[in-house]
Amino acid sequence: MPKVLISDKMDPKAAEIFRARGVEVDEITGKTKEELIAIIDQYDGLAIRSATKVTREILDAATNLKVVGRAGIGVDNVDIPAASAKGVVVMNTPFGNSITTAEHAIALMFALARQLPEADASTQAGKWEKNRFMGVELTNKTLGLIGAGNIGSIVADRALGLKMKVVAYDPFLTPERAVEMGIEKVALDDLLARADFITLHTPLTDQTRNILSAENLAKTKQGVRIINCARGGLIDEAALKAALDSGHVAGAALDVFVEEPANASPLFGTPNFISTPHLGASTSEAQVNVAIQVAEQMADYLVSGGITNALNVPSLSAEEAPKLRPYMALAEKLGGLVGQLEGDHIRGVSIETEGAAAELNAKPIIAAVLAGLMRVYSDTVNMVNAPFLAKERGLDVREVRHDREADYHTLLRVTIKLEDGSERSVAGTLFSNSEPRLVELFGIKIEADLDGEMLYVVNQDAPGFIGRIGSTLGEAGVNIATFHLGRRSHGPGGEAALLLSVDGPVPEPVLWNVCNLPGVNKVKALKF
Repeated sequence: MPKVLISDKMDPKAAEIFRARGVEVDEITGKTKEELIAIIDQYDGLAIRSATKVTREILDAATNLKVVGRAGIGVDNVDIPAASAKGVVVMNTPFGNSITTAEHAIALMFALARQLPEADASTQAGKWEKNRFMGVELTNKTLGLIGAGNIGSIVADRALGLKMKVVAYDPFLTPERAVEMGIEKVALDDLLARADFITLHTPLTDQTRNILSAENLAKTKQGVRIINCARGGLIDEAALKAALDSGHVAGAALDVFVEEPANASPLFGTPNFISTPHLGASTSEAQVNVAIQVAEQMADYLVSGGITNALNVPSLSAEEAPKLRPYMALAEKLGGLVGQLEGDHIRGVSIETEGAAAELNAKPIIAAVLAGLMRVYSDTVNMVNAPFLAKERGLDVREVRHDREADYHTLLRVTIKLEDGSERSVAGTLFSNSEPRLVELFGIKIEADLDGEMLYVVNQDAPGFIGRIGSTLGEAGVNIATFHLGRRSHGPGGEAALLLSVDGPVPEPVLWNVCNLPGVNKVKALKF
């Protein structure tokens, strides 16, 4: 039975879902890094919020860990490259707190427009400064969205309901989607020049870091108001303070900061500045939603292999997993075959699908090919870290789909490019829609199950060879389980290939004896 640790405070429904799905769960919160390192090897899954820091040291100690689930959007507290290298899936729940975060941005926009925090403090101090707090209406104002994804699109919808005009800067926003949302897609400089309010809804990347720099803040409209409920680091905080002090920016509201907890900030105490302590996801509904989602996603993966909202591996729904599993098994075997035969010389790999395979989600199939291929380099490789290892080794990976009639109802071909520029390929199909079967090996038609210990032999096709190899193995006490033979030409004398399934590893001296048989060109022991 899979076992999960919930290491941060989470709604009790998460644990209930794990247990209902057949996953054992421990709720142990507040552990130090050292305490977590001491127990993490007991668990297949780790469910966290923002408190637990999943560092390289913790991942190194997590010898059985398969998945980390973050109940929420941000995964700044997870070392994703280290998790990928260890073969650990990292998931988040990007939609569980979307409405809550969007509503917080709208709330801060209202607070800025009507100076609500200052008016509240003044009134409670007994001042009644009615003429001091002259706000602005939102109606007919232009809202500039930097980022129009899931949360940004909800903010846009609410803003349109407030009769605002919405413009958006987002390189990934298509013109069709912008029309569908009822907004205008613009360049960043255009947004800065036109927006009365700017709200940010983008992840923190090298491209978005300090997207509101001193230079870009200077391009904004005089009197602009800025809201950030997304990520600290999107705004140059020192430049924002200078713009507030000068009056160029009329107001700013931040829910997120470069350093958190933000116990001190140069912005604190600045007139027309509002701050909240990262409350974007802090509603009771959002806490329940993300807890339920992370438990369902992790349970899907641990129980059925379904992968949802993963950040370092292709998604594979629980419904897709049973259908794709035999294709992935075939893909991994074909990748393992070429990896064992040519692993030292591969510089690129092409994965081609035909027939029924071409209609499927190809990403898990590609990851499975790479998992088999890269196993020659690492004994801990899996679908998660295989693409990472392939990239690390500089392998060029390509996908090709064929919409054409073929000899088989479904076919998967793996073609490798070698150092000398030559190419070699293997192909396989599924028998009875579930049984992986090799059908072609480096241009030779040969049908074989790739399973267990095997012996690959390339030889000159000549009478008596099969008897000689059978005698050599028999005399050494090596039992042949299955025998698969193919040849390149239609007559004797050409090159032939032999795949033998044997009941145990073939000792090195026996391999040398097979190598020394007349007509043998190559011998390789394989394991699947």
